[in-house]
Amino acid sequence: MSKTYCILGGGGSFGIHAALYLLDHANPKKVIGVGRNPLRPEPFSLNIEKRDGYEYHARHLTHEMDLLLELLDREKPDVIVNFAAQGEGAVSWKHSWRFFETNSMALAKLSEELMKRDWLERFIQIGTSEMYGSVDHATAEDEPIKPTSPYAASKVAFDMYLESVHRFQDFPMNIIRPSNAYCSGQLLHRVIPKALWCGLTGNKLPLHGGGRAEKSYLHARDLGRAIHMVAEKAPMGVIYNAGPKDPTSIREVVERCAAAMNMPFEELCEMTPDRLGQDSRYWLDSSRIKKDLGWEAEIGWDEGLAEVVEWANRYADELKSWPTDYVLRA
Repeated sequence: MSKTYCILGGGGSFGIHAALYLLDHANPKKVIGVGRNPLRPEPFSLNIEKRDGYEYHARHLTHEMDLLLELLDREKPDVIVNFAAQGEGAVSWKHSWRFFETNSMALAKLSEELMKRDWLERFIQIGTSEMYGSVDHATAEDEPIKPTSPYAASKVAFDMYLESVHRFQDFPMNIIRPSNAYCSGQLLHRVIPKALWCGLTGNKLPLHGGGRAEKSYLHARDLGRAIHMVAEKAPMGVIYNAGPKDPTSIREVVERCAAAMNMPFEELCEMTPDRLGQDSRYWLDSSRIKKDLGWEAEIGWDEGLAEVVEWANRYADELKSWPTDYVLRA
């Protein structure tokens, strides 16, 4: 039976790619995107508002909970997928309470309200691999949680809340903890689009710690496929990691970006000191989601990065004048 999906945090690039995947593969009744702002211009919205079966609403999770609930009660989505979060662990050391305000408190308030609604079939929380901290092996879902930033700690708090309300109040939820996702339409403070922006503008990318840190990179379309599979057939209450088999050093990521733009690596970046709290490796064991649902990452570096490079070249004029710094907002 066709379902109505609602994607909170739907104005961000990962929420947009999840919506695009569901529109293309889930035969949905409707896909509703909800974000705190109106959709950004075409380079970042990817023209999703023109797709049949999709609609977008600006509602602020923290400050417009009443308006958000009015929308949800009107649309009665079968599945809610939550990307909404204050992101960026690296900047969460300052004004850290804001990360808990959104990532813990606002989402707990929303969940408590959703428990009163009988139309909700499943709530899927998009967590983070950062809550495992720096690891020396592929980390499974039941290994100790070791957040190393206020951002990661705020995400942990809501995950643990969801586990408790599922166990004792039967709240229908799943959690997906993806590795670092990337895609076309990402804002320019992220390493891949920022590297491409630097290549387009002649600026130098700061390579923190020489790019020694390793992260596991997942194309957002692979994450969209994981969301669809979890929505369709995952046992309730189960937490799933979702990432590639092996991590990649940030230096290698930037080397790949330089090669894709046909320029020397040394011209693209400059070495800078490590950031505060920089974890040395994020690496996930995704065998549970493969065993339960048959999911594994399918989009490799060559295919995924080529898409982002094509996007950067297509929108080069618009991207050259777009801000590249992360701005913390309510």
